Amino acid sequence: MLELAKRSITYLPGVGPKKAEILQKEAGISSFEDLLYYFPYKYIDRSRFYKVAEVSGTMPYIQLKGRILYFETVGEGRTRRLIGKFTDGTGTIDLVWFKGLSFVTSKYLPGNEYIIFGKPTEFGHIVNIPHPDVDPIEQASQVAGGLTPFYNTTEKMKKAFLNSRAIQNLQYTLLSLLKWQLPETLSADILQKVGMISLPEAMRNIHFPESAEKLKAAQLRLKFEELFYIQLNILKTSTLRKSKLKGIVFPTVGAFFNTFYAHYLPFELTHAQKRVVKEIRGDMGSGRQMNRLLQGDVGSGKTLVALLAMLLAVDNDCQACMMAPTEILANQHYVTVMGFLKDMDVKVALLTGSTKKKQRNEILPAIARGEIQLVIGTHALIEETVVFHSLGLAIIDEQHRFGVEQRSRLWMKNAMVPHVLVMTATPIPRTLAMTLYGDLDVSVIDELPPGRKPVQTLHRYDNKKAQLYDFLRKQIELGRQVYVVYPLIEGSEKLDYKNLEEGFQVFKEVFPEYTVCMVHGKMKAADKEQEMQRFISGEAQILMATTVIEVGVNVPNATVMVIESAERFGLSQLHQLRGRVGRGGEQSYCILVSSYKLSNDTRKRLEIMVNSTDGFEIAEADLRLRGHGDLEGTRQSGEGIDLKIANLGADGQILQYARDIAQQILNEDPELSDETHRILNERLKSLYKKTVNWGMIS
Repeated sequence: MLELAKRSITYLPGVGPKKAEILQKEAGISSFEDLLYYFPYKYIDRSRFYKVAEVSGTMPYIQLKGRILYFETVGEGRTRRLIGKFTDGTGTIDLVWFKGLSFVTSKYLPGNEYIIFGKPTEFGHIVNIPHPDVDPIEQASQVAGGLTPFYNTTEKMKKAFLNSRAIQNLQYTLLSLLKWQLPETLSADILQKVGMISLPEAMRNIHFPESAEKLKAAQLRLKFEELFYIQLNILKTSTLRKSKLKGIVFPTVGAFFNTFYAHYLPFELTHAQKRVVKEIRGDMGSGRQMNRLLQGDVGSGKTLVALLAMLLAVDNDCQACMMAPTEILANQHYVTVMGFLKDMDVKVALLTGSTKKKQRNEILPAIARGEIQLVIGTHALIEETVVFHSLGLAIIDEQHRFGVEQRSRLWMKNAMVPHVLVMTATPIPRTLAMTLYGDLDVSVIDELPPGRKPVQTLHRYDNKKAQLYDFLRKQIELGRQVYVVYPLIEGSEKLDYKNLEEGFQVFKEVFPEYTVCMVHGKMKAADKEQEMQRFISGEAQILMATTVIEVGVNVPNATVMVIESAERFGLSQLHQLRGRVGRGGEQSYCILVSSYKLSNDTRKRLEIMVNSTDGFEIAEADLRLRGHGDLEGTRQSGEGIDLKIANLGADGQILQYARDIAQQILNEDPELSDETHRILNERLKSLYKKTVNWGMIS
């Protein structure tokens, strides 16, 4: 396959320089191998011929057999189009072309018999088929009677005559050029073990399926291969890391940790928190670098666990830092940590983009001398001016919001790689975790602290605002506070959704007796902080916001989260927003406000939110509904998932099987140096030759 990866698509018959440029820009196809792995997104059964008399404008793709009676050109300029009158004896239907008019009239001759394939539409009560596939009757055996693949194409591709049919033709040309033979990409022992078809047979049946059964076998083989190499790469990197990277040994559980645990712990740790702390202590004392992912639903107590890990570093004469993606979240962590430590003799500093120059001039030298033991901050921590005396632990919160290269700059601030703990309050589905973070050890805090009441989630339609306002007023009269979140800052002509600025004015009019404040991402940091403080202090009773409050805002007195135009948000976002309430002892509510016009998927999404408070259950549902590519925050620099055929929402069993096989092979041959695994080693190097091995440092 390496040879095919080097052969430019420019030199495939029927392509040339201009089409090659469009294929590269629009579809990422630059080589013969890229084209082969550009798979169809769906298949349509062409085994049936319809009659013209049966055709309506609401039908899916159909196939007709008959004659073109004549062509006529109508309209001028941009409205100019070619109409071909087509009949099969049961009636006539218009075939319509808006471009390539002279090409059509020169290629297809009136009176000749053709097979027509396309999707009927209706315009002005007249049914027609725009830009159909037209094939001579002599080619019936080639184009009819089987499953026809459909390839994703863009408008630019179509304008260059690179529609789905053209892509299929290029696939045929390429496979014919290769005599329908390809070098195998899986070793003989794997093929024997898994019992899957060969690569040549899989490629033939993915692009030109002989039957539904053979298509299924081809899809299974190609999905397995794709997921297998992802897992082989992740696990090989992880094995290499564990064998090569030595960690700073933390042998001591000393005065700082023990004093805090005995005298300052605000409440008894949950069993889950105790288990995770034990796992972290085990890593730090093992002599190998900790590289652990800590997952915990909103409000599960991750920050407290992180602080205990930081105190372990201090007990062993090392510094620890925590990097958050936003100033709001960094400030929140700083306030929380300072509240936990109270009057303990631990030096903590906050470093963000808003830190004044005078403060910075005091903080930076103190960090370099080791006088400041814990540093909490934003991207400011990775600036070259920040030099640590002895960084032993680096904690990254909501780490998917940082590019992997950014994170690596933090590890490089030490001669010896620090222990790494990455945290997320976004529950990650098992299949996604295995693919994005498969080289990390995973800890999960899967229970909430005692005393927390589950948030009640309600779905209301936007024409019932009076009842909603009454409910909010009663909550505020009880001394509670309210969040109201909008998806947009400014109005949009295209999107019929309420926006924040309009909502702010409405709430001020409806609740004149209360203070309403507003926060959004376009505000200056100082203004945002001032408005947030008004709400945190209790001066303001209602906070209007965009999703800037999705993470990092902790106001236990806020008991109601209203999400306007809830249909605009994904499940993960809705769950994160819901996590801003229910942080005190009082019953809290999340109210999802939407229009009546909802798609089936959107309605399912809102029903899932109403019926479940389990973040992991919600994340799995989100993956099934939306697919891995749409999950917010997962596609980051250096770690995006570019799956060509597998689907993490549907192919979990294949993924687990592929991972198990990869692990078995690496257990026997960690370097893939055995001759039986030469194919695997070469293919792995070919697939990941352009990828920087960030896994060794992140």
